Amino acid sequence: MGPLQVTPPENREIKSDRRPGHHPRAALILSIIFAGLGQLYNRSYMKGILFIVIEAAFIMVFHDFIELGLWGIVTLGTIPKLDHSIILLVYGILALLLLAVAAAFYIWNVVDAKNEAMKIRSGWVRPAWREALKSAYLRSFPYLLTIPGFLLLIFVVVFPLLFAILLAFTNYSLYNAPPKNLVDWVGFDNFVQLATVPIWNKSFMSVFSWTLVWTIVSTSLQIGLGLLLALLVNDQRIKYKKLIRTILILPWAVPSFVSILIFSALFNDQFGAINRMLTSWFGWEGLPWMTDPLYTKIALISMQTWLGFPFLFALFTGVLQSISNEWYEAADVDGGSRWQKFQHITLPHVLFVTAPLLIIQYTANFNNFNVIYLFNEGGPAVRGQTAGGTDILISWVYKLTFTNNNYSMAAAISLIIGVMVILFAFIQFRRSRSFREERNIQ
Repeated sequence: MGPLQVTPPENREIKSDRRPGHHPRAALILSIIFAGLGQLYNRSYMKGILFIVIEAAFIMVFHDFIELGLWGIVTLGTIPKLDHSIILLVYGILALLLLAVAAAFYIWNVVDAKNEAMKIRSGWVRPAWREALKSAYLRSFPYLLTIPGFLLLIFVVVFPLLFAILLAFTNYSLYNAPPKNLVDWVGFDNFVQLATVPIWNKSFMSVFSWTLVWTIVSTSLQIGLGLLLALLVNDQRIKYKKLIRTILILPWAVPSFVSILIFSALFNDQFGAINRMLTSWFGWEGLPWMTDPLYTKIALISMQTWLGFPFLFALFTGVLQSISNEWYEAADVDGGSRWQKFQHITLPHVLFVTAPLLIIQYTANFNNFNVIYLFNEGGPAVRGQTAGGTDILISWVYKLTFTNNNYSMAAAISLIIGVMVILFAFIQFRRSRSFREERNIQ
């Protein structure tokens, strides 16, 4: 009897699961008919049973709710005082989200069945169930961790966004509020009113033009002031830099709403310190800071410049300190002036590093509700308009929602705001040098 020979594991023949007659199309069709059937055809019994149970449970639990939601989002109710249109709209959105999740699961089921069938036909060796379970767990572990955050994102961001978008195409207002009345779909009627009805068109154009002026002027001034002060403090001839930087950053340390309320008192027409100072120093009667739209706008821009420059000053200070002195020394050797060094060294470097944050500053001021509302509630009132003299789009939306209860028009304007902010941010980010260089690296 010869010596016992043991075949090394790498040379052992593994029983192949190859089945030339196995058809991926059959697995595809079966998985379309009902989730899990394609996996059973592929002899992945545990996975197939799990998919069947998931689909069956989904149908039994959510069938009636999805049916009610789809009916509700189409009709928004048919019987006043019995059907609540807004609740039906909410049910409809939830039904659509559930269907989206079900569609994603179904697509995953179909793709999985087809791919596994193709591997089986080409000779794929099925691992032991323990190894398969371990491998599946390792592959799905990152997704299991992200599921809670994904669900939170759906209910905190996606759901309110869809609700606001759909509300913009209804006539939901104080005069037809449910459950006494039904809300109806009106298509683009709200947007048409903004463009054609005089009171809405005049208000929209006035608010929109002021919003652009407010955003561009106030943000540009605070950026310019922050950069100027950062350049001055960063100059080698300036002493006591730490003390100066601390003083300049102090306005940033005070909560913004406190500063706004203080400024509101300072600019008061009757007892404000600014008008008292003008009266005592120059003999003036005082300026109508709160009652004249022009003076109110000047006060708002000045106040926002004061509130916004400390952050940008700190930002620019850090960037300026990161610029190598060798560049300036090389410019001195070449005979470069101060302006040339600023134009060709300082400014390009600062803009390259801070461009995304500066874009965020513009978009944030575009929707800067706190300053506008806390200072004068968007006033003063303007005859023939539904908005105040210093209302920006976001504060106008707030008034339409909580004062006038015109929810559909507020939603329509909110949709316009969202589109404008997204387009502005997208265009500016793509044009920024930092974005282009990052894309080239990738």
